[in-house]
Amino acid sequence: MDITILIVDDSNTDMLLIKSILKGYNLISARDGIEAMALLKANPDIDLMILDLNMPRMNGFEVLKAMSTFHDYEKIAVLILTNYDELENEIRGLELGAVDYIRKPLNLESLKRRIQIHVKLKSASRSLEEINTILDQTVQERTKELLLTRSITIKALMNLLEIRDLESSNHTHRTQWIIKLLCEHLRKRAPYKALLTDYYIKEIFETAPLHDIGKVGIADAILLKPSKLTTEEFEIMKQHVDFGINALKVEIQDELLPSFVRTAMECICGHHEKYDGTGYPKGTKGSDIPLPGRLMAIADVYDALISKRVYKEAFSHEVALNYIIKNRGKHFDPDLVDVFVEINQEIREIAVKFNQAH
Repeated sequence: MDITILIVDDSNTDMLLIKSILKGYNLISARDGIEAMALLKANPDIDLMILDLNMPRMNGFEVLKAMSTFHDYEKIAVLILTNYDELENEIRGLELGAVDYIRKPLNLESLKRRIQIHVKLKSASRSLEEINTILDQTVQERTKELLLTRSITIKALMNLLEIRDLESSNHTHRTQWIIKLLCEHLRKRAPYKALLTDYYIKEIFETAPLHDIGKVGIADAILLKPSKLTTEEFEIMKQHVDFGINALKVEIQDELLPSFVRTAMECICGHHEKYDGTGYPKGTKGSDIPLPGRLMAIADVYDALISKRVYKEAFSHEVALNYIIKNRGKHFDPDLVDVFVEINQEIREIAVKFNQAH
């Protein structure tokens, strides 16, 4: 492998001696620190530098300090040249980032062996970087495969639900886009900045359509009933939450559960919970309801209100908005209601896009 070494020394004699034992390397030389800095900036591939500390223009210490401002300057192994009576200089040089020191007058055999050691270390470092690059590429490719598999799995499940319930397609599109919009504005607020990363928003967006997947376990007589459900029928319909959770359950430890499965389960188990604890299936309250569930709850109710059903006409955007405001802190998370109100016209546009707003 090609190794580039920069030799910085104002002594012609020492420069020639050092060059004489470094056959086979790419050698660059400078007579002082100013020349050295120019060469460092012009040659980003320098691997090793042999640096004399005592030079008339910009000494070795000044070069080390200036190098500390470079990006990835630690990748250059610096060997400092000192005199036998300069112990303090050796310590100071090492503190400034040098990896080794060589004393003058030069012992060429010792110098040669120590350079060989650092060349081997550099070669090993390069090999590790190449391996890491290959591993990163492999991980990226594998991640793409997993994300594609995730999307296909979710789409397959949604197709299954849409076969049973023809209203599901528009509903899932509207709610997932409303949730995405809420997330993008919610993360502007301090408590949510770190939590709502691009990746997490994408994960909530992609898994939100699974919130009603449990409806595949509800009998057609109830799921497709052309009139309002009785109290007994509604109790059966409520079971779709448990059916959905059970559909995604796998017998592995929680920490090994794929994050998108966990997020999907949070959408399922939380979308009928209420902020004041009066929802179902568990009566979970406040921030104990996972964020995906709280987001799904407000999007789900808004969409239900503006959508026409066999037992009711569609409400206007304004009526639905007022209902959400009135239920701030009761049915819905106050933070989400505040954001919803702030961006309600954008939410309305999403509903209009899918031809359901009135």
